[in-house]
Amino acid sequence: MTHDTDHQITPAEITPEALAVLGGGEIAYVRSIRSEDVQALFPQAPQIAPGMKLFTLHAADGTPIMLTDSREAALANAMEHQLVPVSVH
Repeated sequence: MTHDTDHQITPAEITPEALAVLGGGEIAYVRSIRSEDVQALFPQAPQIAPGMKLFTLHAADGTPIMLTDSREAALANAMEHQLVPVSVH
Protein backbone atom coordinates (compact mmCIF):
# COMPACT_ATOMS: atom_id res chain seq x y z
CA MET A 1 0.00 0.00 0.00
CA THR A 2 1.34 3.47 -0.85
CA HIS A 3 0.43 6.77 0.68
CA ASP A 4 0.61 10.10 -1.07
CA THR A 5 2.32 12.12 1.66
CA ASP A 6 3.40 14.92 -0.66
CA HIS A 7 -0.14 15.98 -1.58
CA GLN A 8 -0.90 19.57 -0.63
CA ILE A 9 -4.46 20.73 -0.26
CA THR A 10 -5.36 23.70 -2.42
CA PRO A 11 -7.97 26.27 -1.38
CA ALA A 12 -10.33 24.91 -4.05
CA GLU A 13 -10.29 21.52 -2.30
CA ILE A 14 -11.45 22.91 1.06
CA THR A 15 -15.21 23.23 1.26
CA PRO A 16 -16.99 25.69 3.58
CA GLU A 17 -18.30 22.68 5.49
CA ALA A 18 -14.75 21.39 6.01
CA LEU A 19 -13.63 24.80 7.25
CA ALA A 20 -16.56 24.96 9.67
CA VAL A 21 -15.33 21.88 11.49
CA LEU A 22 -11.61 22.52 11.05
CA GLY A 23 -9.91 22.12 14.40
CA GLY A 24 -13.17 21.18 16.10
CA GLY A 25 -14.23 24.83 16.28
CA GLU A 26 -11.01 25.76 18.07
CA ILE A 27 -9.18 27.57 15.27
CA ALA A 28 -9.54 31.23 14.35
CA TYR A 29 -7.65 33.76 12.26
CA VAL A 30 -6.99 37.49 12.39
CA ARG A 31 -7.36 39.67 9.32
CA SER A 32 -6.75 43.37 8.77
CA ILE A 33 -9.49 45.40 7.11
CA ARG A 34 -10.20 49.03 6.31
CA SER A 35 -12.84 50.87 8.26
CA GLU A 36 -14.78 51.31 5.01
CA ASP A 37 -15.32 47.52 4.93
CA VAL A 38 -16.66 47.15 8.49
CA GLN A 39 -20.37 47.41 7.62
CA ALA A 40 -20.16 44.41 5.26
CA LEU A 41 -18.87 42.15 8.06
CA PHE A 42 -20.52 43.80 11.06
CA PRO A 43 -23.81 45.44 9.93
CA GLN A 44 -24.68 46.34 13.53
CA ALA A 45 -21.44 48.32 14.04
CA PRO A 46 -21.70 52.09 14.31
CA GLN A 47 -20.26 54.28 11.55
CA ILE A 48 -16.46 54.42 11.74
CA ALA A 49 -14.29 57.15 10.27
CA PRO A 50 -12.86 56.20 6.88
CA GLY A 51 -9.17 55.43 6.40
CA MET A 52 -8.60 53.42 9.58
CA LYS A 53 -6.83 50.06 9.68
CA LEU A 54 -8.75 47.63 11.89
CA PHE A 55 -8.52 43.92 12.70
CA THR A 56 -11.15 41.21 12.70
CA LEU A 57 -11.12 37.83 14.38
CA HIS A 58 -12.79 35.10 12.31
CA ALA A 59 -13.77 31.49 12.94
CA ALA A 60 -12.07 28.99 10.62
CA ASP A 61 -15.13 29.08 8.32
CA GLY A 62 -14.82 32.86 7.91
CA THR A 63 -17.56 33.88 10.33
CA PRO A 64 -16.56 37.24 11.83
CA ILE A 65 -16.27 37.09 15.62
CA MET A 66 -14.95 40.48 16.67
CA LEU A 67 -13.63 43.83 15.45
CA THR A 68 -10.81 45.74 17.13
CA ASP A 69 -8.22 48.41 16.43
CA SER A 70 -5.22 46.22 17.28
CA ARG A 71 -3.98 42.83 16.16
CA GLU A 72 -2.86 42.09 19.72
CA ALA A 73 -6.39 42.60 21.05
CA ALA A 74 -7.79 40.20 18.44
CA LEU A 75 -5.18 37.57 19.35
CA ALA A 76 -5.87 38.05 23.07
CA ASN A 77 -9.61 37.63 22.47
CA ALA A 78 -8.99 34.42 20.55
CA MET A 79 -6.93 32.99 23.39
CA GLU A 80 -9.45 34.19 25.99
CA HIS A 81 -12.10 32.13 24.19
CA GLN A 82 -9.78 29.12 23.89
CA LEU A 83 -9.35 29.56 20.15
CA VAL A 84 -6.00 28.85 18.51
CA PRO A 85 -5.10 31.77 16.23
CA VAL A 86 -3.39 30.80 12.98
CA SER A 87 -1.77 32.86 10.24
CA VAL A 88 -3.38 33.03 6.83
CA HIS A 89 -1.91 34.72 3.80
